Amino acid sequence: MSIEAKRLEHIKPSATLVLATRAKEMQAEGKDVIGLSIGEPDFETPDYIKTGAKEAMDKGQTRYTPVPGTPDVRKAVIAKFKRDNNLTYGMDQVIVSTGGKQVLSNTFLATVDAGDEVIIPAPYWLSYPEMVHLADGTPVIVNTTAATGFKITPEQLEKAITPKTKWFVLNSPSNPTGAVYSRDELKALAGVLLKHKHVYILTDDIYEHLIYDGLKFYTIAEVEPKLYDRTLTVNGVSKAYAMTGWRIGFAGGPKEIIKAMAKVQGQTTSGASSISQAAAAAALNGDQSFLKEWRKTFQERRDAVVSALSKIEGLACDVPQGAFYVFATCNGIIGKKTAEGRVIKTDADFCDFLLEKHLVAVVPGAEFGASPCFRISYALSKETLAKACARIANACAELMASGQAKSSVA
Repeated sequence: MSIEAKRLEHIKPSATLVLATRAKEMQAEGKDVIGLSIGEPDFETPDYIKTGAKEAMDKGQTRYTPVPGTPDVRKAVIAKFKRDNNLTYGMDQVIVSTGGKQVLSNTFLATVDAGDEVIIPAPYWLSYPEMVHLADGTPVIVNTTAATGFKITPEQLEKAITPKTKWFVLNSPSNPTGAVYSRDELKALAGVLLKHKHVYILTDDIYEHLIYDGLKFYTIAEVEPKLYDRTLTVNGVSKAYAMTGWRIGFAGGPKEIIKAMAKVQGQTTSGASSISQAAAAAALNGDQSFLKEWRKTFQERRDAVVSALSKIEGLACDVPQGAFYVFATCNGIIGKKTAEGRVIKTDADFCDFLLEKHLVAVVPGAEFGASPCFRISYALSKETLAKACARIANACAELMASGQAKSSVA
């Protein structure tokens, strides 16, 4: 008899973490593996943020904190939402958690019952459906295509909504595609949501500051204030401020939702790290000018990766508008054989081949609900990315030279 709870039957391990672990194991074995699987900036946390943490320690701020966050960090979150998004929240409308991941998990655990549906456009961040399953909810996956820029359309959203719909999850800029919703696109989606007053909106804005080509970021409660009372706006410091290890995420939204999330958090982790909260307050309150230079660097990396991949036979990709991922299709590789005669039947097969034979770790598109694709994180130096893309090119050339498997020909 298994000790594992039945609720875990539908839960998969995080593919990005599994791949990152495998890559590190291979590196420990002396193999020159390039890890492009995990979404983590290679920049150092800015010094002024580290100083904020050190000052907190020197002042003895090393005790338990209030469950929803210290007054200082919640005030910083409130100021951030007003400054960047024109959203006004009170102290009882914001919560700070141990990473954006906990914010999202708390949301579903606090609000979703068995039978409740959560609409998730695909490709999606791979943890969304798993979190919904963990809360005994039902993920409703809506497939988008490259033709719409991997964005859900108002018509698709309308069709997906049922009386059981509890949440609609919106992620812009998107992980894994880098898609960014314009003001007009958000306004059109809002028009659908205004007709269905039982549907709440969870907007994951974690990549808000990583947006390129002169585009402007918008969040849905900003675009349509009538949705303010039904929108939970989620963000964090991990990506924009290179603070992945500090583990601080936050959200602003309706009082009753924040209160319910705090109830869950109070019985799981309680308040986030006091030192990390001080660092997050420093990040949000401090000079934001460095973000411009970081965006410039990320855009240069994006352009280099897209250019390199576009020249590889068997692969194709669009230019992502935000985040730090390229979501490429490998349809031209499916059905090809390795030199050893192994048939590449899926994107997972292709990614395994890249890792085991060419020492590049990327994530299969199937994990994000879209195949045959794979995701590359370009949060690494241009030199490392160039080396990785060269290896991918060699891998694809090897497969193209080996030919098509007879069993895959119709």
